[in-house]
Amino acid sequence: MTDHEPEQALSDVVSGFDPGTPAPGLDDHGLAAWLATAAGDLLTQVRATGLEGKALKDAGDGAAHDLLMRLLAEHRPGDAVLSEEGKDDKVRLTSSRAWIVDPLDGTREFSEPPREDWAVHVALWEGHDGEGDLVAGAVAQPGLGRTFHTGEPPVVPERTSERPRIAVSRTRPPAFVQALAEEIGAELVPMGSAGAKVISVVRDVSDAYVHAGGQYEWDSAAPVAVARAVGLHTSRVDGSPLRYNQDEVLLPDLVVCRPELAEPILAFVRRHGTE
Repeated sequence: MTDHEPEQALSDVVSGFDPGTPAPGLDDHGLAAWLATAAGDLLTQVRATGLEGKALKDAGDGAAHDLLMRLLAEHRPGDAVLSEEGKDDKVRLTSSRAWIVDPLDGTREFSEPPREDWAVHVALWEGHDGEGDLVAGAVAQPGLGRTFHTGEPPVVPERTSERPRIAVSRTRPPAFVQALAEEIGAELVPMGSAGAKVISVVRDVSDAYVHAGGQYEWDSAAPVAVARAVGLHTSRVDGSPLRYNQDEVLLPDLVVCRPELAEPILAFVRRHGTE
């Protein structure tokens, strides 16, 4: 393969990609699922072009972002959008509807085929003057061939592990989570992508995701919407609510877990903090 072949393959994939057409009258839940799935399908094709490393990461980020922006402009033209890969023009702060998207969550894992712990996040916030909440969301995990969404919330399986399992970053797990695991007798399950970690709780691959190392609204909005829809606990590490479509988009910490683990986890943080 020549140096130019992957770039040409990428150009062909992006220009030739057809996301199809959503069903007439599709509601916001269904649209979020359709958007996330379409972007995931495109990313799967981008991943097969022969690009590697940073070139593959950049290609994936750009292609998925451009597709989602185009489709949202076409199907929800009056709504604001906050995307990790786009400019935050703040118009969302005066809008009653704002889509919060991460076109490619887990970029590193995406660039390491055949890893499956990467995702596409699409969430919708509704409200006024910064007061509102998430009303729909979808997390596509193309490596699993599944899109988890609020329109058809999956049933969380019964826990199959005797010991609690906490999903953590495979590259930079917070030190306090190790201490938390020791206190509650849990084991750590390393993986990439914040979305994959949250969905791992939905799938009974883990029982909790506890993070305090810095994130942004797009990292957690869609996964949290799905987690709430299936009945999981979601909050900041101090127990306060997760708030979205804020002027400051940094949302540095969160807890997503089975309800019975919420109090032991939050109690640990109250006593020991996250340092």
